[in-house]
Amino acid sequence: MSFLSKIFGDENKKYLDTIQPIVEEINALENKFKDFSVEKLKQKTVEFKEKLCRGRASADEVLPQAFALVREASKRVLSQRHFDVQMLGGIALHQGKIAEMRTGEGKTLAATLPTYLNALSGKGVHIITVNDYLARRDAVWMGQIYHALGLSVGCIVHDAAYIYDPQYVGEQAGDKEQVDKERDLKGGFKVFASYLRPVSRKEAYEADITYGTNNEFGFDYLRDNMAYEDKSRVQRELNYAIIDEIDSILIDEARTPLIISAPDTEAGKMYDEFARITPRLQKETDYEIDEKLKAVTLTDPGVDKIEKILGMKNIYQEKGMRYLHHLEQALRAEVLFKKDRDYVVKNGEIIIVDEFTGRLMPGRRWSEGLHQAVEAKEGVMVKPESITLASITFQNYFRLYKKLAGMTGTAATSGEEFHKVYGIEVIIVPTNKPMIRQDLSDKIYKSEQGKFQAIVQEVKQYHKKGQPVLIGTVSIQKNEYLGKLLDREGVPHQILNAKQHEKEGEIIAQAGRLGAVTVATNMAGRGVDIVLGGNPFDYKKAKQVKELGGLHVIGTERHEARRIDNQLRGRAGRQGDPGSSQFFISLGDDLMRIFGGDKIKVMMERLKMPEDQPIELKLISKSIETAQSKVEASHFDMRKHILEYDDVMNKHRETFYKKRREIVKRTAVEDTESEDSLKTYILDLIEKKGFSKQDYEKKEQEIGSENMRQIERMVCLKTLDTLWISHLEGMQYLRDSVRLRAYGQRDPLVEYKNEGHRMFQELLNRIEDDIVQTIFKAKTAIPGLSFQQTSFNPVRQQVTNRAENIAHKRQQRIGDKKQKIGRNEPCPCGSNKKYKKCCGK
Repeated sequence: MSFLSKIFGDENKKYLDTIQPIVEEINALENKFKDFSVEKLKQKTVEFKEKLCRGRASADEVLPQAFALVREASKRVLSQRHFDVQMLGGIALHQGKIAEMRTGEGKTLAATLPTYLNALSGKGVHIITVNDYLARRDAVWMGQIYHALGLSVGCIVHDAAYIYDPQYVGEQAGDKEQVDKERDLKGGFKVFASYLRPVSRKEAYEADITYGTNNEFGFDYLRDNMAYEDKSRVQRELNYAIIDEIDSILIDEARTPLIISAPDTEAGKMYDEFARITPRLQKETDYEIDEKLKAVTLTDPGVDKIEKILGMKNIYQEKGMRYLHHLEQALRAEVLFKKDRDYVVKNGEIIIVDEFTGRLMPGRRWSEGLHQAVEAKEGVMVKPESITLASITFQNYFRLYKKLAGMTGTAATSGEEFHKVYGIEVIIVPTNKPMIRQDLSDKIYKSEQGKFQAIVQEVKQYHKKGQPVLIGTVSIQKNEYLGKLLDREGVPHQILNAKQHEKEGEIIAQAGRLGAVTVATNMAGRGVDIVLGGNPFDYKKAKQVKELGGLHVIGTERHEARRIDNQLRGRAGRQGDPGSSQFFISLGDDLMRIFGGDKIKVMMERLKMPEDQPIELKLISKSIETAQSKVEASHFDMRKHILEYDDVMNKHRETFYKKRREIVKRTAVEDTESEDSLKTYILDLIEKKGFSKQDYEKKEQEIGSENMRQIERMVCLKTLDTLWISHLEGMQYLRDSVRLRAYGQRDPLVEYKNEGHRMFQELLNRIEDDIVQTIFKAKTAIPGLSFQQTSFNPVRQQVTNRAENIAHKRQQRIGDKKQKIGRNEPCPCGSNKKYKKCCGK
């Protein structure tokens, strides 16, 4: 039996049957807890904490009572009672599994159960959401439950950190009684600053439960490992995380690593010139495109044309390969990256649009010069290129947690990947009520224009009878184009895309009103339920919408991943409500065009099919499914490939960060024990490297103990960071170079592992050598330079200077033919290798 068949079949049912008795045990406690006072609820939390901390009970033993307590608190503060299926989902999450729960089944509420239970240990629980809006919303919404039970709740967003505080009144709060009333009316769809009190990031992380986005948690981890003082670190030990929309975070975004970088001005002047050249190049004649790989390659005639434009004879000799690399990046920006699809221009900046969610990704930049090329193309200020200071993939960041769980509406189709990469099992949780949504057959059109015209006419019919319609588009550009067509036909509608990011939750929540037409990028508003009638307490309007057939979802084209299509469909038919969905497809859609729509197009032309007449053929539906399967498999291979290489770097990263954290603790300012610890570390290094301790003591007397400690602190951390950055750069060059070794019948990954291991051992030795040698060269403390003033600004120059110095020494050796070097003598280039294994090879 295959893995997926187990998930869908007997194994899934067997697991649910195993945990069903626990749900019955929880239900049996309901009557007991309903008579508890507010104080008694909090007292119970204290009791659970004492049991767990003193080892008198395990989390599993406390689970039934803890879950029953959360249900009781939820009934009181939210008027929401956890369904039995939510209890099943909560147990699966506690056991470190992925709970697949359909849209509208209450994943957010289900997560409160294992969150509370695991927060009792005092080690912290992180709830990862897909955007800042949901992080703030859930901290306020679910924070009411945790507060009633005596736990603290923090929230981390892009530019701030908060603690949930029901007594806090913000500057724009207005009348608090009115705010409370409006919050109740909206359910959880509106977030008020009134309840989020600004605090330091460290304080938000020290809360029992912390909400935030995957980006913020990942970047904070990297920043903590770049901190120069232990007190500057904000995160605690990574204990337990629940990832909401786990497929979006661990699969869709897994190909883009988190990178912290610093400016590198070397290539900054070229991009305006590139932006002038690339529009003059012709497709096929001057360059070739591979849309599947999003790659573009210059042809020989293209290079000739560029040489003519620049007035050069040989661009390779006069400008070098690096120049051509950046030129090809500029060409990619020109022909493959589209405004309002891949990025938006906002406040003079290029902001990436997430291809899967349609959301803006502030703070993220494309690497290897691509972002600068897009900036030049759009005529905004070109920011300097950067050198990587720290990076990590989401896969490796989330594998740092002791326990990891997740929830989504669509994980089963990626169950194999979750199992292989993360060792997490997917459990499909049954719906609370039977799902009655109608998923209609696709409508396929010859052209994109005919498809959009048909969509507009269909929307007009639904709107006329008052049935709400949600239209999902794959890009902002098509989102706004469809909006203009609806305007032309006089159909009132709401546009929702990344440009309205701040309001997306409120807009999407109202998409179920009578006669509402909402045009949204496919994933905009993900995580927010669409309530029929638009108001959770207006049952009359909800009934009217249900009688009309519920929410109707229209997909304007198929996505590369089946999960994204299923997520869009899942917006309708929540909690047993009626609803329907249908996709409109054209042969000009990217998926069909790139993956085999030509044969079908020829067939339609032979049949002389009109552009606005749909066809329904099993052949086409099968072609779409085949194309999606190919893309999913291709993306899985890409993610697996990235992870295999990052796993090598991850071993280096873990070892280096551990060493750096130890040294940071040894260098704590104003801490006598740390000062002694630091001196002991330096003395051990001096002995290891064969230097004289007497010379060290003499040096310390010469410049003074206080100055010596200051120099040691700075030297240790600057040496670590400078050489680590150089190592990251070297590993990137190595990764690029090992690809060519496949031509010699050698496995590039094996070569990368072996060479990378050798380079890392050299790094560790070099760190110790440089620390000792630099300290012995110190003559006095640098006037006016405090420990806190050190920064990464000179790092690139130091790396460059060292590389130039090595190159200069090698040139000297080559130039001086009279110089005789023994094969076993140290190489004069400074590599610490024997001459025969280095420059004399």
